[in-house]
Amino acid sequence: MGSSASLRIPQVRTLGARPSPRAILRSVTDRSQLRVQLWSYNYEPEPAGIGPVSAAGAKGLRERGHQVDVVAAHPHYPAPAWGRRLRPYRERRDGVHVYRLPIWVGRDTSVARLRQEILFATTQALASPLLPAADVIVAVSPSFPALLPAVISSTLRRTPLVLWIQDILPDGAVSTGIIRESSRAVGVARAFESAAYRRADRIAVISDTFRQNLLDKGVPPGKVARIYNPATRRVAGPVAIRSRGPLLTMGNIGHSQGIAELVREFESAPEAAEEDLSFVITGSGVAAEAVRAEIRSDRVSMPGLLPSEELEHELHRAALGVVSQRADVAEFNVPSKLMNFMAYGLPVLARARAGSEVEHLVEQSGGGWVVDAARPGEFARAAADALRDPRERAKRGAAGRRFAERHFSPEGHAAHLEQLLLEVAPSAAPPREGTA
Repeated sequence: MGSSASLRIPQVRTLGARPSPRAILRSVTDRSQLRVQLWSYNYEPEPAGIGPVSAAGAKGLRERGHQVDVVAAHPHYPAPAWGRRLRPYRERRDGVHVYRLPIWVGRDTSVARLRQEILFATTQALASPLLPAADVIVAVSPSFPALLPAVISSTLRRTPLVLWIQDILPDGAVSTGIIRESSRAVGVARAFESAAYRRADRIAVISDTFRQNLLDKGVPPGKVARIYNPATRRVAGPVAIRSRGPLLTMGNIGHSQGIAELVREFESAPEAAEEDLSFVITGSGVAAEAVRAEIRSDRVSMPGLLPSEELEHELHRAALGVVSQRADVAEFNVPSKLMNFMAYGLPVLARARAGSEVEHLVEQSGGGWVVDAARPGEFARAAADALRDPRERAKRGAAGRRFAERHFSPEGHAAHLEQLLLEVAPSAAPPREGTA
């Protein structure tokens, strides 16, 4: 099916809000069963980043009656905690078949990172002729190089292709200094980026800033759909807002978050000592050692990558959820921790770039506070003010949770993703009895 910009895009999809009951009922009763291939570099059991998001999408589609096959790398992110596998293998997770491909793990240097991604793209290309047929291929970016075998496979098999953009690349590599804008590699990458956008039948993006980025690059508006990522942790109920508690951040500790700079600022802020503030940094990533080097007191702790039940404990004892961005890095992703903090009803303190999607979501939801990442000193003052007012924190936490229920629910996300795939997939068999 072509990708004409004149095709009408249903409002329920482009707005990214929770579908109306009528829209959900129509989707449930009228949909066909699809055979979906989800090509995602990252997947569960990886606990942070894109892995849980891809898993939520796959499981959501499976729960809605579709057959889903995932092509993923051996789990390795944010740290290689699952050993090595030298051969491809297959496993089944929550009713989803997952084809695992070996990689050469390396994220310490740009060369190692590129080697890791090129090897994955190569194994993906070799495996693609052996994969079962599909009605639609969904390719998640990153990995950016892995889009090439997805484009080739979808073209050779005449299968519709949907790109699901989690990070805008190569913008992110340039912004974080991994490669220079003037390098030949960037020129080649941008040419391939444009070609991939032209080939895709649809492109799902996770924010309005991403959508505008693609429109500025000449992608037709009718091809791009904004679908917010879901909260990836299942939440039984909102956290209790305590009179005191630590600040908490979680997930990937990378270069774009600027956590090392944030810790340096926090440690030197008089408010941190005067108000006895504490800051817990869970997770792992390439910048973890740089962050650890900035710790000067026991007010900041880094317990590392926590098991789910221990992270649950930290979420329930926290006073504020912290989301941070570097001021000098263009927004090329939206941290999934934001969706999870809101889903828990934990008020957010965002240290964000002015005009970013993070700033927009926190302010639109009323779910917390935003300070400008370019203005040092504001973060600790805002944290101290928020901790002095438990009633206001409870109010903002509740507002964030209501917003998350409307926009970040796994069920709503699956409905939007399904609707997008049904628009481009050829006629499929009706759902088998018992699968819807």
